[in-house]
Amino acid sequence: MAYLQVRNRRWRLSPRQFTLLGAFLTPFVLMTAYFIYRQMAPFGSSSLLTVDLGQQYIDFFAYMRRALLHDPSSIFYSFANGLGGEMLGTWAYYLLSPLNWILLLCPGSSLTTGVFFLTVVKYGLAGLAFAWLLLKTTPQSGLKAITFATAYALMGWSIANQLNIMWLDAAYLLPLVFYGLYLLMTTGKWRTYVVWLAITLVVNYYMAYMICLFMILAFIFLAVDRYTDFRGVLKRAGQFAWTSIAAGLLSAVILLPTWWSLAQSKAQYTVTSFKWKFEFFPPKMLAKFFLGAFNFDQMPDGTANLFIGAIALLGALFYFGDRKIALRTRITAGIVTAFLALSLCVQPLDLLWHAGQFPVWYPYRFSFIVSFWLIWLAAQTLTDDFEPGWLAIAVVTLIVVAGAAYVALNLKHFKFLQVNQVLLGMFFVVMALILTTLPIRHYWIYPLMFFVIGVTEVTANAFISLNNISYVSQGEYGNYTNELQRLVNRVQKKDQGFYRIGKTFMRTKGDAFQTGFNGGGVFSSVLPKAVPAFYGNTGNPDGDGFVAYSNGTLVTDSLLNMKYYFKQKELSGALSGSSMLPASSNKADVADYTKVGADHWATTYRNPYALPLGYAANSQILSLKNKTADPAQYQANWLAALTGNTADRQLYVAENFDQVTFANINQQTKITGAMLQKKNLLKPGSITLTIKPTTNDPYYLTFGSTVNPDNATFVLNGKTLNQYKTYRNTILVSAADHAKGKTIKLTITLKKGSLWLENFTLYRLNANRFKSAVTQLKAQPWHLTKHSSRYFSGTVTTKANQVLNTSIPYSKGWHATVNGKPAKTYKTVGMFTAVKVPQGKNTVTLSYWPPLLNLGLLISGLTLVVLTGGWWLVHRRR
Repeated sequence: MAYLQVRNRRWRLSPRQFTLLGAFLTPFVLMTAYFIYRQMAPFGSSSLLTVDLGQQYIDFFAYMRRALLHDPSSIFYSFANGLGGEMLGTWAYYLLSPLNWILLLCPGSSLTTGVFFLTVVKYGLAGLAFAWLLLKTTPQSGLKAITFATAYALMGWSIANQLNIMWLDAAYLLPLVFYGLYLLMTTGKWRTYVVWLAITLVVNYYMAYMICLFMILAFIFLAVDRYTDFRGVLKRAGQFAWTSIAAGLLSAVILLPTWWSLAQSKAQYTVTSFKWKFEFFPPKMLAKFFLGAFNFDQMPDGTANLFIGAIALLGALFYFGDRKIALRTRITAGIVTAFLALSLCVQPLDLLWHAGQFPVWYPYRFSFIVSFWLIWLAAQTLTDDFEPGWLAIAVVTLIVVAGAAYVALNLKHFKFLQVNQVLLGMFFVVMALILTTLPIRHYWIYPLMFFVIGVTEVTANAFISLNNISYVSQGEYGNYTNELQRLVNRVQKKDQGFYRIGKTFMRTKGDAFQTGFNGGGVFSSVLPKAVPAFYGNTGNPDGDGFVAYSNGTLVTDSLLNMKYYFKQKELSGALSGSSMLPASSNKADVADYTKVGADHWATTYRNPYALPLGYAANSQILSLKNKTADPAQYQANWLAALTGNTADRQLYVAENFDQVTFANINQQTKITGAMLQKKNLLKPGSITLTIKPTTNDPYYLTFGSTVNPDNATFVLNGKTLNQYKTYRNTILVSAADHAKGKTIKLTITLKKGSLWLENFTLYRLNANRFKSAVTQLKAQPWHLTKHSSRYFSGTVTTKANQVLNTSIPYSKGWHATVNGKPAKTYKTVGMFTAVKVPQGKNTVTLSYWPPLLNLGLLISGLTLVVLTGGWWLVHRRR
């Protein structure tokens, strides 16, 4: 028996309690110790933020805290989500972990502390859940069970994906769902399976999908293992089918609105054609069984993370030669293992596990299932009565030696492995082989050595792997967040109306989520496809999963209700070049805005041309179709449709440069679309373009996707032209404003031998025409009397052939009433919401409710009633 002693009192732990406590504390303490060693906040100046955790998830966590504690109306819809978007899909993918309550205790910049504890608790729970499964389904207990549980908690998948923190819930839920299925197959009891599968579907539908696929394989395996007669198999198959469906129906309240959200976003990128082919040479996977086989380069396109430790790997291999297990069971396990192995390298199977989409970064996300399967097989075999024959030992040894030899001989192809890692891995294999084959299993030292070897190896893997990754410092995150929050608070304290805020600096595209304002950028896997399409049309950076409002013009700032702007100051002296507020644009056109505040780091401007959220506009906006790929012309057509004035289509005027000089580059007579070629590849090549504006109008440049910081450097008037560098469509860059008579000089220096000046054009915005159009649209605003994140009500006065036009992104979730009567909503420019209203003064209300949520509530509620009622009736009869 083990004992705990506190204040002279002694509690006796049963073997089961000791196993469960050890299985939780071992990975929890090991990872906590490592993070303290790395000085992660709150224990130092670093943080766990890296890659998507630092660029995306941390912003969603900040939003979650604010929504639950301060702004419940934003739970369903938030205008921090790009220009505005539904949030149930975001909750379902990122935020429904039951452990996220930890984050509620960590406000502001201390949110990184919450991430620290959230991560180590999930590691601990993974070990606890796996130990629970072992206690229920195998003879394992004590130190051996703790070793297997730790190997599972610290498997290579967990270490590589700890930054995808919302996926880690799958690691502790999978053993519980598997146990539920095991219980169903062995006893017929269904409640455990239904409850845990439903919880998994709610917590993270994406990982739950993979677990559901694995449950089909697990059912086949258990059905063969427990086979008695065909009628019994049919009965269990029926139970498996209806209980799985019941779990899905129970979670319909989340799944149905999420399905609708995915239909607007991620589902539109589903791959419909594929080839039956290997994605790489399959033996390459063997390298991932060595410890430390992970680095940053493996994140975008590496092979699956399969490390589970030598003991678990040998145990899984010995399983197939273990004669105490029925031959039919071993054959079935072999088929399941082969299917999982093929899934890691055959394209269609890979797509199957990822719901028909190739992962963008983090490939083979389902490999935690492969690791679970192998470790569970090992636990079935490496019991106290395990006695391998010489043939089994020879075969396993041969397999291991052959695999290690292949990796060693091809080491130069595995950039994530060093010779010392291979040697260290082989050392642990030898130690594990000796331990598992020698007849010492009945001595007290055996479980201790089992624990020491197993835990030491998985700890070394975590240490080496995570040392290959860099992290965001606590100061970089905290200082930026605190400064932006101060700027936002000052504006919101003085102006409590509805408006959006733009800025010329960026830490992440989710800054609006982080500090609670209506912004224009977002990075999300559930971003509707229409949003990046609109951003690309207007000259702003976009991608399948992100948009960045870093290239706003006077026109888009006005139409999108960007009432305030934050611009970083150019510091001098020792602070020059400070990156506390990393610049994302120069935005010379803030010269047209009014300065309303400043601090040491940034200046706040108010945009006098910002239109309200809604206003009366010409009905032409309802029929406007995009017929141009030029963002300047797109903006002009958009404004002209709103005003009904065809002259506004000439809002932007193309201008010529006054002078163009070439240095080590062949002369060009036409700049737009020119292919610049260096004369001497060994010398720098540049082109300098000069203009002296004759008016104070704003000037903009268009950059095609090839005119980017990867291909060239851009210096405007002696200073680096700041620009968010990832864009796939033509962008608009603010070059000058209020610069009449001043010389504007842009120097482009090639980084490569050539540069295609794709869509490279200089435009002048006709400021007088722009101001006249804005004045017209401002004359008939939607006077809001009530507003929240999901509800707007106010009055608007319209004339003939006018509609209420808004900058609220269109969604079927928005429901309109005009003078108390339901009204239809219309989509404008493929993006926004408009409402037809009669001539005169009207009261218009827009309210948001997630599509399919009511149906989901009904289905989940009825399913719960039926299941509870059925269970009660059966229980009463008994």
